[in-house]
Amino acid sequence: MSLRRTKIVATLGPSTDSPEMIDRIIKAGVNCVRLNFSHGEPEDHRQRAEWVRKAASDNQVQVAILADLQGPKIRIARFADGHIELAPGDTFVLDASLERDAGTQTEVGIDYKALPSDCTAGDLLLLDDGRITLRVQSISGERITTVVERAGTLSNNKGINRQGGGLSAPALTQKDLSDLRSAVEIGIDYIAVSFPRSAADMREARREMKAVGGTAGLIAKIERAEAVADEATLDAIIRESDGVMVARGDLGVEIGDAHLVGVQKRIIARARALDRIVITATQMMESMISSSLPTRAEVFDVANAVLDGTDAVMLSGETAAGSYPVETVEAMARTAEGAEVEREARISEERLQQAFTSHDEAIALSAMYAANRLKGVAAILCLTESGSTPRWMSRIGSHLPIIAMTREPSALGRMALYRGVFPVALDYQSTPSLRVDEQAIQAAATLGYLKADDLVIFTKGDRLGLHGGTNTMKILRVGDFL
Repeated sequence: MSLRRTKIVATLGPSTDSPEMIDRIIKAGVNCVRLNFSHGEPEDHRQRAEWVRKAASDNQVQVAILADLQGPKIRIARFADGHIELAPGDTFVLDASLERDAGTQTEVGIDYKALPSDCTAGDLLLLDDGRITLRVQSISGERITTVVERAGTLSNNKGINRQGGGLSAPALTQKDLSDLRSAVEIGIDYIAVSFPRSAADMREARREMKAVGGTAGLIAKIERAEAVADEATLDAIIRESDGVMVARGDLGVEIGDAHLVGVQKRIIARARALDRIVITATQMMESMISSSLPTRAEVFDVANAVLDGTDAVMLSGETAAGSYPVETVEAMARTAEGAEVEREARISEERLQQAFTSHDEAIALSAMYAANRLKGVAAILCLTESGSTPRWMSRIGSHLPIIAMTREPSALGRMALYRGVFPVALDYQSTPSLRVDEQAIQAAATLGYLKADDLVIFTKGDRLGLHGGTNTMKILRVGDFL
């Protein structure tokens, strides 16, 4: 049994679009699947979710399902001939009034109609993830006249970023609201919100989700310059979310690659400090779309995110459209496991001076410090209703598995993304309170997490079934119960 602590998110797509492939990538180590709502119909996503749940059940593991909303389409339209070649110094016009398929060598339409009002002369527009750069010369009505600074091939539907951010597009479009309803109906565990600029965008997303009966965790995709402009803005977005994604594609274009590494580390650190989960994403093993082995640079990239404390690392095109989806998951799992051997990933000195605000948080963090310092401890075992206790535990670095047992299906899905947490379904409500410890330890031993004579740090609440009721920590020996 793998006790890898860092979780793997895999995007589903044509390369994994069958029950057999989904079963294979779960066996290879996937802990969460991403349904990209930029593509496909609701029924396609519903079918994939059913395949995932069936494969997870067959393999006796918990696999979370994340729905990634498309967000605003900040893109150019299309060319009559599919693409053009731009040279340095060329004049090129972005025209919001041009027909969608009428692009030529000198102009192209734009899907994002507010772009002319968001730009001023001198702005730098970056197209196709920065491969093409255009300097704004003038704006006349719906036409933006630019000069090409970085040239190359420009094809249909490429994304547009403004260096430094500042585009006014709302985080939630009408399509997103419709897709959000579909995600709630499918029973998604997490919903990722694209391009939030502030905490207000995340509050709006939560209101809209609750309005259609949703209880999923919300993930803020950090991909706009405004979101990381200052610590207060970033912290506010994190606090209004259940987790964040370091979406390095658009973020890197808006703030520049030279700043991206430091910002990534800051996002991971702040998410952990504020008790939220964090996913590191984009081009983590991009070469494996067409290669059966990652580059050493990609291995270092994944390993560094693990050492920084990310909860999960994400694969996008590698599993959605790549030639080696299973091999890519296996390579990412090996890399994460290799990084987790290092002391930096195993031992934590965080929060030694922290004052706790609740008794259940105090129990959670005390259990982690005891487990990390008491010889012979094999695991931390906690009974939980909402998943809060194992989430707090997972913020503390450790090499020990956190076995989180719950009777709540929604908590099982959420916990599948928590670093170092291994969710287990256990209906302890009908068990006499004096035998719950025995029931939990026997269940963990049956699944292979524990063996005779192991020491276990065990947490629970005296009143089982009460949210926020964890108030007890025990040190137990497995042999006393088997």
